Amino acid sequence: MPVPISAAVLLRDVGLLADGPLPWGRRVPARGPGVFVVELPKPLPTAPLELTRIGKWLERVPDLRLDGERPTSRALANRLTSFWSPDQVVLYIGATTNSIGARVRAMDETVLGDRRPHAGGYWLKTLTVLPTTRVWWAATDAVEEYEDALLTAFAEATAAGSDAMVLPFANLRRPTGERRATGITGALLPEPARPVAPPRYVVEIPDGDAEGARGEPPERRRRVVAQPAPEPIRRRPTAKAAALAAAAGRAADDAASRLTPEGAARMRAELDELTRVRRPEVIGRIRAAKELGDLKENADYTAAREEQSFLEGRIQALEGRLRDAVVVDAPASGTKADLGSRVTVEVGGMTDTYTLVGSAEADPSSGRLSVASPVGRALLGAMPGMTVAVDTPRGRVSYAVVTVE
Repeated sequence: MPVPISAAVLLRDVGLLADGPLPWGRRVPARGPGVFVVELPKPLPTAPLELTRIGKWLERVPDLRLDGERPTSRALANRLTSFWSPDQVVLYIGATTNSIGARVRAMDETVLGDRRPHAGGYWLKTLTVLPTTRVWWAATDAVEEYEDALLTAFAEATAAGSDAMVLPFANLRRPTGERRATGITGALLPEPARPVAPPRYVVEIPDGDAEGARGEPPERRRRVVAQPAPEPIRRRPTAKAAALAAAAGRAADDAASRLTPEGAARMRAELDELTRVRRPEVIGRIRAAKELGDLKENADYTAAREEQSFLEGRIQALEGRLRDAVVVDAPASGTKADLGSRVTVEVGGMTDTYTLVGSAEADPSSGRLSVASPVGRALLGAMPGMTVAVDTPRGRVSYAVVTVE
């Protein structure tokens, strides 16, 4: 069973001097940048969620979804409970480049579901025990580096060194961009539209020409109010144009989700390489860099973290594509060209061979041509002996189809 790690110990383990604690809601006397930790007095076996508050959250945010569906208060509470750590006291790790005290106060004043003043750690607002929690903090200019170090130390203490992304209850992402998979979307109200500032005019007058500069009485002038420029006339698209645009959008979405078996295999192999080999290597480099000392001026640590950010972004992209992909088998040789077909064409006396693929696996340099591209779209349905024409910026180009395999 994991041993609870306190906020003070967590801050000390990453080399920071802890200040505090103060009860949640009390003014934190820290005006500079730094990190802070919200913790319970002791571990709690179950999440102390307030169902009524969760219900009001759902009422305030009509776009909130759980796994794509509108949830009940109980279903949303159950999902939040699944992320509760019964053996830990740390609930949230935060950081700010401005004022720690102002950031904690802004979080306290933000209503559940709102984005302002600051929605960080908004899961804390679902707890009945928030007034009993306390805040620890430490001043530092390297806020992002130490925030990441605190989250890493928490994960190591909680998961016994596991490489899985373990976060405190109210943290939803790491500073490097990796997000916890909660299934909850649209949890905050959208940003309100900001009004457009009226146009301002400045009149420059040469020295000595200003009104009254020579002692003459001021001239009476009429006040002219600048009128905003008229909005351009927008013509409503015809039904045919709207239908064509909708069809093009559906075709682009379909092309992005369709994969050939070879393309799906390449993506799975790359994902396996990134998760089993590259990710542990980067995590090892980060741990080794932390042992070198000060994180603020640690070039190895900064480089490793940047590489981790790009790596996790690529992993998320591959996982998303494979999750939404529709694997389509290539058609039989000699039939009409479709996704997965190898099409040999002759254009301008030269012969080229293309493999028609979805846009997610397109690579023209390797001969994989997206069916969403002009040439790929024109070759769909083509048969040997046919000639297809493609409009390009340089004019119309004819492609003679030689073979379809």
